[in-house]
Amino acid sequence: MTHVRSPLLRGLIAIDAVACAASGALLAFAAEPLATITGLAPDLTRPAGVFLLAWTLVLATAASRPTLSRAAVWTLIAVNVIWVVESALVLLLGWAQPTAAGYGFVIAQAVAVAAIAELQFVALRRAATVA
Repeated sequence: MTHVRSPLLRGLIAIDAVACAASGALLAFAAEPLATITGLAPDLTRPAGVFLLAWTLVLATAASRPTLSRAAVWTLIAVNVIWVVESALVLLLGWAQPTAAGYGFVIAQAVAVAAIAELQFVALRRAATVA
């Protein structure tokens, strides 16, 4: 199994963890007030928030490692890409009936997640391979 060493990659994963913790807390613990503003049902946002809080632990663990397996990093990137696709599907397939603020919220977080996935991909390509 190939491992990489990259302070930049570890930093990006740590940023991802912080963002997931903040988003997860908002979605899980403020689902009702958020629904009033965004039109996104708590039955949709609360489970997403709980997932993000659990995912935060995975990301924080990865960010704490001096080296990372390429496969693990690809998994982290893939989960981010899946999040972006599912965010688009929520809007495009009518899984929710968001307000204008809700559309903005879903789109903004999807763009942020896509950006972090892209940065992680670039950092992985530039990372030094270790034995």
